[in-house]
Amino acid sequence: MQAIRLSIPDVILLTPNVFGDERGFFFESFNQQRFEALTGLKREFVQDNHSKSQKGVLRGLHYQLPPKAQGKLVRVVQGEVFDVAVDIRKNSPTFGKWVGQILSAENNQQMWIPEGFAHGFLTLSDTAEFLYKTTDYYDPGFERCIAWNDAMIEVQWPLTDTPVLSGKDQQGSAIKIAEVFD
Repeated sequence: MQAIRLSIPDVILLTPNVFGDERGFFFESFNQQRFEALTGLKREFVQDNHSKSQKGVLRGLHYQLPPKAQGKLVRVVQGEVFDVAVDIRKNSPTFGKWVGQILSAENNQQMWIPEGFAHGFLTLSDTAEFLYKTTDYYDPGFERCIAWNDAMIEVQWPLTDTPVLSGKDQQGSAIKIAEVFD
């Protein structure tokens, strides 16, 4: 497995070693010891989530506030998405900046999104199945959403049409008024 720190160094792209032949393939999708050795992070994952989305569905930009903040290790097992992490730590030199990466069943890459970041993705394929491990449990009382199209953040989503949003995501806040991390 390889780990590459992205332009916001706290966000890490992980690429597994895939062993394939005429029968198919095998790879280790998660190993706690390897994760810690490659990232220098000691995190305990307590919940796994699985979602399926149609083409054009945009989910996010979601996060949970302390004391229920979640780090996420995300990957795609079917299809392709454009995955985004936004730094919402107001004392960070990269506050309001974002990184994006295409994650797919073909590239098998995973992205580590630490606590203090909002997360979202846009489904690029006809459908996509998205898996993610979290470092804390989902708690709707601490969940927040920043607008996917916030003018201060300016995520460059690879859109060909208006995205399909949930009612909750349509109500996302601007980062300048959102509750964020200190």
